[in-house]
Amino acid sequence: MTEYHVATDHLGPDTGEVTTTYLGTCTQEHADEVRAIAGLPDTERWLKENPRQAGSFLVLRDDGDLDVYVPTDASEFRVYEPDPAPKSGVTNMPTVESDGPGPVKMPAIVGPGANDNMGVTPDLPRGAATGPAYVSGVTKFGDQSIGGSMDYPGNPARAVWHTTESPAGASYFTSVAAYLIRVASEPQVIYDPVSDKLGQFGPLTQSARALQNDGSRRTNREGKVCIQVEVLGRAATPWTNGFDPADKPNFRKLIAAMRAHGIPDVWPAGKPKATAAEVAKTTRNRTTWQSKGGHFSHGQVPGNSHWDPGAINIDIVPGKAPADTGGDSGGSPSSTSTYTVRKGDTLSSIAKAHGTTTAKLVSLNGLKDPDHLSVGQKLKLPAVKPAAQYEPFPGAEFFHGGRHSPIITAMGRRLVAEGCGRYNSGPGPDWTNADRESYRAWQQKLGYTGDDADGIPGKTSWDKLRVPNV
Repeated sequence: MTEYHVATDHLGPDTGEVTTTYLGTCTQEHADEVRAIAGLPDTERWLKENPRQAGSFLVLRDDGDLDVYVPTDASEFRVYEPDPAPKSGVTNMPTVESDGPGPVKMPAIVGPGANDNMGVTPDLPRGAATGPAYVSGVTKFGDQSIGGSMDYPGNPARAVWHTTESPAGASYFTSVAAYLIRVASEPQVIYDPVSDKLGQFGPLTQSARALQNDGSRRTNREGKVCIQVEVLGRAATPWTNGFDPADKPNFRKLIAAMRAHGIPDVWPAGKPKATAAEVAKTTRNRTTWQSKGGHFSHGQVPGNSHWDPGAINIDIVPGKAPADTGGDSGGSPSSTSTYTVRKGDTLSSIAKAHGTTTAKLVSLNGLKDPDHLSVGQKLKLPAVKPAAQYEPFPGAEFFHGGRHSPIITAMGRRLVAEGCGRYNSGPGPDWTNADRESYRAWQQKLGYTGDDADGIPGKTSWDKLRVPNV
């Protein structure tokens, strides 16, 4: 019968470094008993198979440690040193076998991290966004050397959401972190929605290694940044159920860091699916993934097979999704919106401003007396379908001081082309007063007056500007 090496991985509470204690060997009978106990419904220990080493398994403990079981005859665990440099001189796809320059053999029971310490590049990688490398107050796990510079920093910034398929809660925060280090699948960020604990395995400005490559294209290194978050929880029971961001300051800091990197509050591939079967029916669209900035689920990334994080609430994450197209289109499908009636509005003026008719508004809203509107009244607007080659509206909250995004550059160029540019230099990727004044000129060109011409993009004026995809 098979024998197993047994060890325990422990993450230091202050340093976040992995200490591995070798405990000797055990029999197949003992290993089977451990598996059975971890499978009981009321146990506080949870079994995780090692996806990189056949026959090996790990046990998440509620005290934060991780128990490791490796067959004595198992093949050595092979991990890859992080490549600090981006792939250069390519026009399509880099031809490498994995996210690293070559394999390093790892003894079956040596803690991961011992053979992949290349050090963290002290400077921001080429093309890095201007957002923070670390979220304020975050717990740092491991040696912080999980990746390197992005291969395609000219593509938009994005975030990818995963679930750990484990229990949530502070007692499992470090054991799940130890598991991710052990199997060499670290994201940049780990988050527990119950305790609001937040950890990082590496800087947000460098790549992670929680995604599979899409052929030879390194999905971990797509975009200006690709911030990956492993959330403690299970896809089948979305972690956003009952989750209130108002009570979670670390979550809010994480979202703020993403925005500072230029990640817009949108879900380009649509809402995450609720089941593995739904994900299996959809296409993980390469065009959408490579060309659109915003939030993605693990189940929407080309080359990957997982369906997590489940049907999380994208109003919380947060973001806005186009109408559900199953991820088969890179364009922006139809979506409805509402308009709040202001003083002096008439139904005809609202219809004209939104490219529709009074009859359509009467029908859509069931208005009994279209001549009498109340200030503050909400009116549904007809669906608008921007052309697929144009950048979807990222939301008015996207445009604020500190925002850095290629979308702003593309917008500025369109404003200049429309004769509305008010730039002394540029336009560039940073949102400035010149962008606001230029957009105000565009709004005035469309007929907006007073407070409506405030220089902050709205969906109707944005769609009419036709900003090319970036």
